[in-house]
Amino acid sequence: MSLAVVRSRAPASGRAPDVTVEVHLANGLPSFSIVGLPDLEVRESRERVRAALQNCGFEFPVRRITVNLAPADLPKESGRFDLPIALGILAANGQIPADALAGREFAGELSLTGALRPMRGAFAMACGVARDWQAAEIGAASGLRSGALSDSGHGGGVSGPDSSAAALSSAPELYLPLASAAEAALVPGVTVFGAPDLPALCAHLAGAPDARLTPVAAPCLDGLPMPAAPDLADVVGQRGARRALEVAAAGGHHMLMVGPPGAGKSMLAARLPGLLPPLTDDEALTSAALLSASRLGFSPAQWRRRPFRAPHHSSSAAALVGGRNPPQPGEITLAHLGVLFLDELPLRYWAPVCPPRPPQSAASASNCP
Repeated sequence: MSLAVVRSRAPASGRAPDVTVEVHLANGLPSFSIVGLPDLEVRESRERVRAALQNCGFEFPVRRITVNLAPADLPKESGRFDLPIALGILAANGQIPADALAGREFAGELSLTGALRPMRGAFAMACGVARDWQAAEIGAASGLRSGALSDSGHGGGVSGPDSSAAALSSAPELYLPLASAAEAALVPGVTVFGAPDLPALCAHLAGAPDARLTPVAAPCLDGLPMPAAPDLADVVGQRGARRALEVAAAGGHHMLMVGPPGAGKSMLAARLPGLLPPLTDDEALTSAALLSASRLGFSPAQWRRRPFRAPHHSSSAAALVGGRNPPQPGEITLAHLGVLFLDELPLRYWAPVCPPRPPQSAASASNCP
């Protein structure tokens, strides 16, 4: 078989859209090309994948290799596609069973020795897998109901919906570098496997009895001591400001603090997250996915903690609402479900301050009127 298909995901946003990695081996002059709007990091994966396969003892095919990253209109960045590309080459060349890749998703950056390096966005990727799997289950269930109605009305069979429901009976599998698997295991409904290197993962996919990988268990965070948050009891005096802070926390209101330097405005703002209730399960998943998609990254120690963002007064509009190339979430997005503190408001240019106004009213970012 000269064609293999591997599923992965792009770190384009907190939703981690699905990406299909198609690898085709053809006769002709040896070459290795990647298409599908890859950036420089993805194009450089050709040399990493070639060296990793050769150093791990696999045969690198001396053929014309074409890798397509679909959909073609979605920008692809980061080295997370190294592992799917390597597995696609091995499957297309017959070195691992191609059917072992079906129903599974892979992501990870390869070193030249074949080891899998940690990657950012593992949590967001697991959330995307769980979300798409739930949507597929809902679609299969609705198809099963419509098939049952057709069967009762016309006596026809319902083998199609039954087979779809059976195919979705097990949880989806996600394969990541071992160092990044713990955070992804926090997402319910996804079976996460952590692989230390490429040979261990290939042996697992080939069904070697002595090389089976075990699912990574979600880290237990209930017994871990929470980092000490700034306490409102540290503020001496300021009874009126403290009361206003409590009202803002209770009602979810915005707050404007005006006073001379040294009056305690920043100290009060830093203690507002401690007055907010703990994040619910859905809120914790949303906040962690946003952090995971950003360059800040997410660690299990941040689970259920209200974000507090205090950008510098010279921050640009792109830093506040997001932007850059590739796109990154801004301070407004990172402060979702938490506190956004805009210190030294009179020193800020009006253009950067304008973008927060539409999100406050319409939950979206647009140009300032």
